[in-house]
Amino acid sequence: MNKTWKTLIPLMLSGGLVACSTTGPEPVEPETKPVIEEPVVEPVEPQEPKEEVTPEVKPDPKPQEPVVEIKPKKTSDGKLLLGEEEWVYVPGLEESFKARVDTGATTSSISAVDVVAFERDGKDWVKFKIEHDDVKSKEIALPVKRWAKIRQSSSDGTQKRAVVEAWIQVGDLKEKTDFTLTDRTHLSFPLLLGRSFFKDVAVVDVSRKFVQDKHK
Repeated sequence: MNKTWKTLIPLMLSGGLVACSTTGPEPVEPETKPVIEEPVVEPVEPQEPKEEVTPEVKPDPKPQEPVVEIKPKKTSDGKLLLGEEEWVYVPGLEESFKARVDTGATTSSISAVDVVAFERDGKDWVKFKIEHDDVKSKEIALPVKRWAKIRQSSSDGTQKRAVVEAWIQVGDLKEKTDFTLTDRTHLSFPLLLGRSFFKDVAVVDVSRKFVQDKHK
């Protein structure tokens, strides 16, 4: 019995010490520092350099050529179309002259200078030169078809002038026609084409000029 108490007493004392030690102040937990989350940087994959695309340069469009209206040189029934002014080729002189087409004149006229009348084989002939703008042709001689009396507006008298027949060409029309020989050096045109030339073979459009090509 004494041995039992001897054993129990030390055990009880050790238990009380343990109890006393556990009843003391509660242990303080260490202060926890706030956790700062660092941003997660994802690795950037290296990108291949993009090829520079050169914009396609389109050539400037070609300027449109102006539409040239081809006007007729003849009527539908084959007559020659004449403008207010035309080139007239005189085969006997091998030269072309500017002519005014005059629907009000009956007979054509040509600028003649140095006119000399003479007789050949009992008929009247005349030799002359065509002069205009300081250009004088070679001399030409033709028989006189008739003599025309011309009344001058500046005087009461009349003047006799020779009328000759000569070949002329306008465009592709080659015809003989009558010409009155008169000095036209003070006028704009060395030749005047009257109705005796273009009657029944040509139509005049006074709104146009040089419809027919110049003879080469």
